[in-house]
Amino acid sequence: MERLRWVQQCCRQLLAGDSRRGWYSDGLPNSSLLDTHSPRGRVCGKQRTVFPRNGRHQQDYERVSRNYKSNAISTTKYTFLTFIPMNLFEQFHRAANLYFLFLTLLNWVPVVEAFQKEITMIPLLVVLIIIAIKDALEDFRRYLFDKKVNNNVVRVFCGTQQSYVDQCWKNVQVGDFVHLSCNEIIPADMLLLYSSDPHGVCYIETANLDGETNLKQRQVVSDFPLQGEEFTPESFHSRIECENPNNDLSRFRGYMEHSNGVRVGLHSGNLLLRSCTIRNTETVVGIVVYAGHETKAMMNNSGPRYKRSKLEKHLNTDILWCVVLLFVMCLTAAIGHGLWMNSFKESIFQVDTETPPALAGFYIFWTMVIVLQVLIPISLYVSIEIVKLGQIYFIHNDLSLYNKQLDSRIQCRALNITEDLGQIQYLFSDKTGTLTENKMVFCRCSIFGVEYPHEENARRLEVYESENTETAVCSVTLKSGYSGKSLSCRSLSCNRSSVSLHTLTAEPMEEDQLSGHVQPRTGAFCSRMAKEVVPDPALGRKLNWLTNHSSSETPSSMELTYITDFFLALAICNSVVVSSPNQPRHVIPEERTPLKSLEEVKLMFQRFSFSPFSALSPSQIKGSPHSLKSRLFIRGKRGSLTLSTPVSNTTDVSGSSQENDSKPDLSAREEEEQDVEDQETEDDLKDTQTNPDEARQSMQDLTKQVEEITDELVYEAESPDEAALVHAARAYRCTLRGRSAESLLVDLPGIGSLAIQLLHILPFDSNRKRMSVVVRHPLTGQVVVFTKGADSVIMDLAESPTDQTEVYSHIKEKTQKHLDAYAREGLRTLCIAKKVLKEDEYDLWLKAHMLAESSIENREELLLESAQRLETNLTLLGTTGIVDRLQEEVPETIAALQRAGIKVWVLTGDKQETAINIAYACKLLCASDKLLTANCGSKDACAALFEDLILEVQGGESLTALTGNGESMSSSFILVTDGRTLGWALEDELRSNFLELSRRCKAVICCRSTPLQKSQVVQLIRDHLGVMTLAVGDGANDVSMIQVADVGIGISGQEGMQAVMSSDFAISRFKHLSKLLLVHGHWCYSRLANMIQYFIYKNVMYVNLLFWYQFFCGFSGSVMTNSWVLILFNLIFTSAPPLIYGILNQDLPADTLMELPELYQDAQTSKTFVPYMFWITVLDAFYQSLVCFFVPYFAYAGSDVGVLSFGSPINASALFIILLHQVIESNTLTWIHMVVLVLSCTSYFGFVLLLSGFCVTCSPPVNPLGIELLQMSHSLFYITCVLTTVAALLPRLFFQALCNTLHPSTVLKSAHMDTVDSENYRRRMQRWNMAHSKTNRLSAGADNAGLEPSLA
Repeated sequence: MERLRWVQQCCRQLLAGDSRRGWYSDGLPNSSLLDTHSPRGRVCGKQRTVFPRNGRHQQDYERVSRNYKSNAISTTKYTFLTFIPMNLFEQFHRAANLYFLFLTLLNWVPVVEAFQKEITMIPLLVVLIIIAIKDALEDFRRYLFDKKVNNNVVRVFCGTQQSYVDQCWKNVQVGDFVHLSCNEIIPADMLLLYSSDPHGVCYIETANLDGETNLKQRQVVSDFPLQGEEFTPESFHSRIECENPNNDLSRFRGYMEHSNGVRVGLHSGNLLLRSCTIRNTETVVGIVVYAGHETKAMMNNSGPRYKRSKLEKHLNTDILWCVVLLFVMCLTAAIGHGLWMNSFKESIFQVDTETPPALAGFYIFWTMVIVLQVLIPISLYVSIEIVKLGQIYFIHNDLSLYNKQLDSRIQCRALNITEDLGQIQYLFSDKTGTLTENKMVFCRCSIFGVEYPHEENARRLEVYESENTETAVCSVTLKSGYSGKSLSCRSLSCNRSSVSLHTLTAEPMEEDQLSGHVQPRTGAFCSRMAKEVVPDPALGRKLNWLTNHSSSETPSSMELTYITDFFLALAICNSVVVSSPNQPRHVIPEERTPLKSLEEVKLMFQRFSFSPFSALSPSQIKGSPHSLKSRLFIRGKRGSLTLSTPVSNTTDVSGSSQENDSKPDLSAREEEEQDVEDQETEDDLKDTQTNPDEARQSMQDLTKQVEEITDELVYEAESPDEAALVHAARAYRCTLRGRSAESLLVDLPGIGSLAIQLLHILPFDSNRKRMSVVVRHPLTGQVVVFTKGADSVIMDLAESPTDQTEVYSHIKEKTQKHLDAYAREGLRTLCIAKKVLKEDEYDLWLKAHMLAESSIENREELLLESAQRLETNLTLLGTTGIVDRLQEEVPETIAALQRAGIKVWVLTGDKQETAINIAYACKLLCASDKLLTANCGSKDACAALFEDLILEVQGGESLTALTGNGESMSSSFILVTDGRTLGWALEDELRSNFLELSRRCKAVICCRSTPLQKSQVVQLIRDHLGVMTLAVGDGANDVSMIQVADVGIGISGQEGMQAVMSSDFAISRFKHLSKLLLVHGHWCYSRLANMIQYFIYKNVMYVNLLFWYQFFCGFSGSVMTNSWVLILFNLIFTSAPPLIYGILNQDLPADTLMELPELYQDAQTSKTFVPYMFWITVLDAFYQSLVCFFVPYFAYAGSDVGVLSFGSPINASALFIILLHQVIESNTLTWIHMVVLVLSCTSYFGFVLLLSGFCVTCSPPVNPLGIELLQMSHSLFYITCVLTTVAALLPRLFFQALCNTLHPSTVLKSAHMDTVDSENYRRRMQRWNMAHSKTNRLSAGADNAGLEPSLA
């Protein structure tokens, strides 16, 4: 029934004529999107207009949405009626298939006919049918998947019923209102119009789209009239104008025009993308703007990756030589037939004398093309695909490449370049997350120019390393093969694991497994090391001064301001979502306002008799706390406050005057509310003075309330850096407790919980290399910009104020020294800064920023300019040092790769000192290596420096040649360059010098490189040096580099799955590269190359038997064998052994390949892989064919045997020679090999015996009846077969023995060394046993591994 429905679906597709078909895969991002430097997808044509489908605008809706796609997806390639013609059209794109089609048609021409017309069709039909069946099964699986997705149910608003009804995804249309609940998958791209969150926020998980498990925040359309109310679709009358469908996941532009003519700008933060999952939000409602194949997710599905391997290109060259060889043989036969025809004057047998010899030779040329067609191996391409599938199976199931912690194994996403793994010459690697864990742990910091080493924290990290604690990411990550039904919960507490669109095709068993393993959701990047930060004692004492006035160390108010703002910035300058196991998301209660929090803060200080207040005069504390807090926490250049030793524990709090310079600009209503609150606070303070016990009890109650909501916090961070900094701030009791779209709830030490008004978030941008938040400071009421970013950027933006230049210069100088020290230790550095805005400055910037946000054209550029305009004249607060440990076995892996002859380059965005330190740690650099640093200020200086460095390297090589040292001196040079110099080096003028210098160096480290520069470096080396390149990375910034390289490897790490989805192979740890390349790469290359050589050998060998016969039949195109045997000999009888050879052969065991990486390079230059081996193979095939033909010829000379009787021992001998030739070449022989060899022989003899016993007229004009039975009854048949086989294979055995004796390969040398070592060890143990036999009766042998003899 399913197949019948598939046929019906195909017919409907054909009638509908839907051309928008493609592959479907969950979120394979387009390369142009993941490279931040690639051009954006352009909007072509007019913009899209969307009217609501609620019954009110039916005519307008039908008019504009006539050509819009429905939400049904169809990823099938064929329909029922178009399958045969389209599949044949695709298959005949392959030149070999066209060649054999030509031969089939040629055999229908009577004058050149060689066989029965049906027989020549067999090879082509077999290949076409096998490929067609494979394509049909794949397409049928896609149909079933489409059906599962299209029939998923979602609630859609029905205009006729004026309510939400259940509909299948395929019935959703543009303009529909869709109602979703927590954990439901979004069926189409839609604008967010309503969220159950009071702030209009919706959280989504994009794991199905980009692999990231952290939550993303989306916002209801701004200024939406119905925001905050229960949404009613029937009252929606707005019109939406947006850009046409495109594949840019990060951009969406448009506007919504309300019925009153007001236009509201739309952006990507308002768009919910198809295949994402609703999280932590009870209910959302959106209107569909893109559906089906027009959604961004579907437009980014580019399907399986296809690359041509280097070996496949060489194979095409060999095939062309086979064509040349075929042409020469056919031309020889044509000339020979013409001469033979011309030599007969009066023939005793019938000869066609009417046809001129030249024309007869022309006919014979084409006849011989048909006869010798086997020389071009039609089944070779199919065999190669089968062999690669077998190789991928063994790679995929290698337990050494399995990561138990992540429950992930290697993914082979490109099916046709496995052999390229064995030819890699250059490896380009990212640093963070690839060489390192990308599990960031706060290590140390510098604030106010004072460095806090956090020694206890460093010792804690050393304990972790000594214990080798493996801490996996706490977020649940499903395997790619996992499935399960869509989980749906209608409550707010939706603690579920991710469910991808693959779940729609789940098996019942998998559904049970998934439901049985659902775990509460925890934060991303919440490793134990990141959470357990040990505070620095000195810094802790300074923060304790806020809560404990008896602290021994009293910092200055300016330093305390820096420290408080520093940790406040760490806590809020991020996009972290706060949740807990008991509460999905922590939000800020609406009744808590910043001003009320300030009154609570002042009350708290008064009740504790806080010493700073007692040091001030009454006039300084009158009124609102703004007067004190503004002086305590204001930006340094506005002045500082020096606090003296307290003289009294009581403070006069009377008075109501306020200082105008620190009071925020409030409206009249706000001022009135403020006066009321001030009066209430004064009354509370009077009560406090009269009843101190009640005040103390009230404070305890307040603390208890805060502790009640302080359950185990879970931070959902977008990057491990953010998580590490938030946990570090929490260690110092500056805790982020909740987040909403408009405010943040933060605990400050000595102050308590404060609700901070969040004005704007300027997200991280790869161009700016920083992010900022604009808030209203909770203690001063001023607008403050907190910025966090790369030190190279922040240090340039930090400026010293004119009134305190000396102090700020000192802070900046000290911080720079600390930055350099952190980098030398290999720490990742980030700088923290702030900027205080005046109200008029903020208002002016706000107007321009709102204009940029509401802009439809050039919105991204305007927002970038707005952010850059705000992030100037920053005040540097301090810097952080975050440790990112190396992954396990990275030094050993890099050392093995370098021994294998692979040059390792590191392309990173980190600063130079950090990259060099990591290079030393991972043994990429040794103490004896000489660093060549290229940091240039201009292009001319760069050119001059490159020339000097080239001369220096050449001088080192010349010195090596003079000293006679065998090791190249160039291996001791390491080139290190920064991003600016690299940009000049990639230009045309300096490209050649850069290539000349880099290829002479042992390794190259490119620092501060952008994603675009990474891809340009890989492309430069690949194209200009003609080498095989491999790129490995784990983040979105590595995608372009991965896709440009010959082999791209993604690491499924902490930064989502973009790199994995764009890669050819995906691994979980860098150490897996050694096994993947040195073992599997070596095997795949060796197996496939040898199989191709063997395939060509057996075809040439068998075809030459037919060619030699032409010398004895007047070059007439006759054959001495049955035509069925001729066609099936290579197609069936000898086709299986090469497959087993290509899948199972192991020239060396895995342990030997891992212990001797040099074998990897030797395999690339060995005799099997050089071009002249093709001709050696052909000559060997020629020799064996001569023996196979002429030994039976002389054995049966003078007898009365017929043509087919003469061909019988030739075919049998050829079968034995070809099969035993493979046995000689095989390094591994298993029971599978034996079974296949026996089956090949059995199938051949069984077929010829059946043909001989029952076939009478199946092969006219000859009659094979009884011939094979008669031949096999004579002993001469067997003697001839044995002599022929031995004579044909003996020279090859002799040649191999001679070569291995005179020039032993590295393989034999290593095997011999192992044998010698084992023999020496055995002899030593025997001598030791003899020496101790009198005193110790315990016999020790070579197998007593526990004994360690002490030999004199």
